[in-house]
Amino acid sequence: MTTPSHRRALRRRLVYTAAALAVIGAPAIAPTAIGTATAAPSQMAATSAPAAFDLAGTVNTRTFTNYHTADGQSINGRVIRSDSLDKLTAADQKKLAGHRVTSIIDFRSDVERAVQPDRAVPGATAVNYNVFGSPVPISVDSGSAGLTDTESQYREFVTSASARDAFRKTLLDIKSTAGKGDTVLYHCTAGKDRTGWASAVLLSILGVDRSTVEQDYLASNTFRHADAGDSLNGVNISSLRAAFAAADKTYGSFDNYVSKGLGLTAGDIAGLKKGLLVKHA
Repeated sequence: MTTPSHRRALRRRLVYTAAALAVIGAPAIAPTAIGTATAAPSQMAATSAPAAFDLAGTVNTRTFTNYHTADGQSINGRVIRSDSLDKLTAADQKKLAGHRVTSIIDFRSDVERAVQPDRAVPGATAVNYNVFGSPVPISVDSGSAGLTDTESQYREFVTSASARDAFRKTLLDIKSTAGKGDTVLYHCTAGKDRTGWASAVLLSILGVDRSTVEQDYLASNTFRHADAGDSLNGVNISSLRAAFAAADKTYGSFDNYVSKGLGLTAGDIAGLKKGLLVKHA
């Protein structure tokens, strides 16, 4: 027997999967250069622009190489964030292999992956860290949950055991792979929500200021030609801030979320920084 709170959580997960599948069926959105889109200017911080990683078969793929930490270090190209890889071309596959992508992390549910299976990258190991955990029963009624309650969904990125496990494994994978000089690519369906929170966590751990973290998150609107008010295709800063607020409320601080919620040690943090940060002379 499930409890009312458990049923509400299941409803939110089912609705989120439905929204993701709706994105799958949406018309393809062509990529564009940063600076030419119509992302909400009032929400976009005046910091470094994201670095696009151009692939013909994706629309929201980028690295963190344009960002700097509070102490002036830059980030190398050993992490790529992306949307689904089901439309990769042969040239895309070759480019990713040439960039030493040896680990591909898929945050999607079983349903999403079945509908939109990734195309393999030569030399890369693919793993599935399903943020939503076990499949949601199809009998769950999602009608009352609504497709716009993204703040609740983002809070679950922090509070859900399956989400914490997925993001913990991702960060440890990044530490290990980058430490070898290779590259990790992680993605969901649209590369904006699950991928957006994973990126916000990673950048914060590395010491990037919050305004830049928020800009990187909002850049999904630029790459996807979406409006911040469109929860299906775009992102709104209130959702990201809801996740950060949940970390503070649940664990007392973001640092505690990382250490207690994700279970990362000081050695793990040091390893991430060693593998990804570049010191300037």
